[in-house]
Amino acid sequence: MRLRWSSAIVLALAAAGIPAALRGKTPTENAKGDKTPTGTFFRTSDRCVACHNGLVTSSGEDVSIGLEWGASIMANSSRDPYWQGSVRRESIDHPESKQAIEDECSICHMPAVRMADRDAGKHTQVFSRFPLQKFPKGDRAAEDGVTCSVCHQIEKAGLGTPATFVGNVVFAKPIQNDERPEYGPFDIDLGHQTVMHSSTATYFPTRGDHIRDAGLCGSCHTLITSALGRNGEKVARFPEQVPFQEWEHSDYATKQTCQDCHMPVVDEPVAITALYGQAREGMRRHVFVGSNFVVEGMLQDHRDELATAAQPEEMDAAMKRTAEFLKTQAAKVTITRVDSTPNGLAVDVHVENLGGHKLPTAYPSRRAWLHFSVRDSNGRVVFESGALNPDGSIVGNDNDGDPLKFEPHYREITSPEQVEIYEPILKDSEGKVTTALLQAVGYLKDNRLLPHGFDKATAEKDIAVTGDAVDDPGFTDTGSSVRYVVSTGNATGPFKVEAELWFQPIGFRWAHNLAPYKADEPQRMVRYYEAAAQRSAMVLARAQATR
Repeated sequence: MRLRWSSAIVLALAAAGIPAALRGKTPTENAKGDKTPTGTFFRTSDRCVACHNGLVTSSGEDVSIGLEWGASIMANSSRDPYWQGSVRRESIDHPESKQAIEDECSICHMPAVRMADRDAGKHTQVFSRFPLQKFPKGDRAAEDGVTCSVCHQIEKAGLGTPATFVGNVVFAKPIQNDERPEYGPFDIDLGHQTVMHSSTATYFPTRGDHIRDAGLCGSCHTLITSALGRNGEKVARFPEQVPFQEWEHSDYATKQTCQDCHMPVVDEPVAITALYGQAREGMRRHVFVGSNFVVEGMLQDHRDELATAAQPEEMDAAMKRTAEFLKTQAAKVTITRVDSTPNGLAVDVHVENLGGHKLPTAYPSRRAWLHFSVRDSNGRVVFESGALNPDGSIVGNDNDGDPLKFEPHYREITSPEQVEIYEPILKDSEGKVTTALLQAVGYLKDNRLLPHGFDKATAEKDIAVTGDAVDDPGFTDTGSSVRYVVSTGNATGPFKVEAELWFQPIGFRWAHNLAPYKADEPQRMVRYYEAAAQRSAMVLARAQATR
């Protein structure tokens, strides 16, 4: 049954920016009066943000869902220049599998496009939609990235199980007359249901507690890829990104969900809609903190070329939130002991992961490492390991100098040429180091910092520790301990000791291995990276001591 709207509601809809053509339409009509599709169906964010912006706390802080989402990596996933460059690289490496690669890689970065194509039995043409500027009004479904109606249309069925991994989720189907539920965490009154249905011409907001389930995030953030042979045959199964499984194997699985950390709660009741919204306890901000700050910077620096829709001030705010989150909630560094030796100093450094999955996790371009230094009484550096070069490489890192080598996991460091790097190193079918995802069959090294409660002895193969860290008693769920044995020579103390944990979302080799590919997208990514190399990493935590 449809409601008779009051003039106040009609005026409010107009003020909210909802087109007149949609006010009062029947459930099965869209803006042109056409019947809505009966298969997988998505609306773009322009149908949502009019009512879900203009949200403020009692102190005046803007927590608008639309604005915060619009500046997030979720909203910009299709614009991501690193993703585009990587997809092109894989397509060049495996030309016989080009269409399959575009189909699979668009699941996460252009889900509204890919999943609609998938359910219609069609392939997805990724690069036909870029650059976005060539379309008079853009390609809304493509440019929206992970748009609102993707996450909020996911059904509960199978969440948290392999059936829904790699984006293989079940989407809401019409209940009647093409009226589809769109899930949120709150009960919604009939008046607001009718308003939203009129705005979208299809959706009814419906309470679905599974929207707060970590399994919802795990569905698209669990990526199992297939290594391809010379003729496109599948030669191995490779766990490319498994943060959900890492979380399940930690103490956090019974304490905090993905949403608890990455979508921080507003600590007071606040309306979730600007249109006569009632204050709700437990609203979560759509900021998705902890994301790739390097890509965020590229979206800001090259906004015209990438058609970045979020305003500069919104992107600045997003980058500040990311930095604040990473610098306060990601890790802790402690200098646990400093001893004098006949030749200098012996220093024990302990690094603790404060998150609910490995640090770093997910896409394997990410790395964290210890920058350790000792200065004498005059401030002169007498020992240093792990300094960052201006080009984004790490001093002493074998892999940055030679793509076929890598730094081992260290228990003790005695030379400036040794660096403790917490990273995944991929191997191909010949056992060689690779950054090509579709050539990867496993890991040569995975000593990424473990979350609390993660037992490396019982971890399944997909999330296992690999390499020298396996047998290191100083590498556990409580952290990683590294001893630095330093010769101070003729320098005089007191000596200032400093240990920092640095983080880089896109490692030097992962960016520069795109350089040989003579196509627009890989070349553009290398150019962007070189321009921002000095901002490609940040310090997550530090500690100091004097001896």
